[in-house]
Amino acid sequence: MSKNMRTQYKVAGLVAVVLLVGALASAQEMTPFFAPGKLRALIFSGRNNHDWRTTTPFLKGLLLRSGRFDVRVEEEPTGITGATLAPYDVLVLDYNGPRWGEATEKAVEEFVRSGKGLVAVHGASYAFTGMEVLGDGHKPTGIKQPAWPEYLKMIGGYWVEGPPKTGHAPLHSFQVKITDRQHPIAQGMKESFLATDELYHNHRMQPEAHVLATAFDDPKNGGTGKDEPILWTVNYGNGRVFYTALGHDLAAMQESGFKDTFVRGTEWAAAGRVTLPPDIASRPATAGALRLLVVTGGHDYSTSFYALFEGVEDFQWQHATSNHEAFASDFRNKYDVLVLYDMPTEIGEAEKKNLVHFLESGKGMVVLHHAIADYPAWDWWSREVVGGKYLVKPEGDKPASTYLHDQELFVEPVGKHPILAGIGRMHLWDETYKGMWISPKVTVLLRTDNPTSDGPVAWISPYEKSRVVYIQLGHDQIAHLHPAYQILVRNAIRWTAGKPAEGGK
Repeated sequence: MSKNMRTQYKVAGLVAVVLLVGALASAQEMTPFFAPGKLRALIFSGRNNHDWRTTTPFLKGLLLRSGRFDVRVEEEPTGITGATLAPYDVLVLDYNGPRWGEATEKAVEEFVRSGKGLVAVHGASYAFTGMEVLGDGHKPTGIKQPAWPEYLKMIGGYWVEGPPKTGHAPLHSFQVKITDRQHPIAQGMKESFLATDELYHNHRMQPEAHVLATAFDDPKNGGTGKDEPILWTVNYGNGRVFYTALGHDLAAMQESGFKDTFVRGTEWAAAGRVTLPPDIASRPATAGALRLLVVTGGHDYSTSFYALFEGVEDFQWQHATSNHEAFASDFRNKYDVLVLYDMPTEIGEAEKKNLVHFLESGKGMVVLHHAIADYPAWDWWSREVVGGKYLVKPEGDKPASTYLHDQELFVEPVGKHPILAGIGRMHLWDETYKGMWISPKVTVLLRTDNPTSDGPVAWISPYEKSRVVYIQLGHDQIAHLHPAYQILVRNAIRWTAGKPAEGGK
């Protein structure tokens, strides 16, 4: 071997070592940013004619609580490159909006083609089809965009103007039938499950699509009279695609069939196999998770309220829409914390007894916003437990309380407390209450100087048998989606259960 050849081999070997070391270093650099041993999912959102502000956090929460995923969310996908996507195993589309541009679209194609996964939810089969871009509320924006041909191949079925024209029957309940129970996503699941959703019909199906489940589109409900594809998969290059036509809104996503198939479909797309149980939706949440009972009813509210609980790994929550549903039986052993966002005036004797037993057992309670007006004739409730009362009508020489929407609030912490960890001074717009009765024994946590407010907007009740917190803030999505408000409510929930605060981690 000549001297020159030996030199060339040495150089080539050195280059190989440098590249290997660089790759290992790059992998090590990524390690601190992702949970070890988890599949990495990236959700594209931010543009949709559906309520992505509530559905995206919910989808993220489903994946996190399965224990199988680490999840990130991107609300502005345009401009993303292959380097951005490289660390991830699966891309989830809760998206139906404008195209992303050539660089991003090529990056997504290569991502899937190389052996990674893609999951598309509901309206994502309308995106990039060349049809008019839809705005909020399904109203056309008037913006036309060219179709993305490779996306149509990847997605396997998509909306068309016809004939026949793609559409859906009015939202209703229907049975989804599994047609391939041998596929890893469906293996072990029941033959059918219930959906309360939009039933898409007349998708333009591609030969590559493999249908996993269908639903009969009843003509009595404006349907086609045919079994319409609901779930399907596509092999794209070396990658895997899973599409679900389910998931119109947060209510539709509450069905266990949606949860099970979405989480298992995402695992299959990411890893090519499914290890999660077929009933993952009904399985307990993360070990040690707080069991919450969230009660609404008696007052309208924005669905952004659910963002307080979704995607929180240590929360396992159930929703009741009335005090009768919530307290009809003894619930002391079922839940750790009661969260009230309701406004009933009456409560039955059996429900009252079970509610008292829950509080006297030492379980926690967080009372939010208009729930300060609950049970106006029950003095024990307002004076001893909540520590305050909104007067819906005059009482003696005290006039009725007042409220005013859309007030600019500067909210200051009062002292130090675990509930206030990570909060700081808050600036937001919210509804204010004035003229309430507030017990002099409460421990005030937050205060505002807005003249349309009584001042205290969060406090700890003097009730001694359990931990009770009242937070007056929280009328609508402006508060619900405020990061400091979310931390505040979650801290209060954890504190009432004797757990560390989020902001103090």
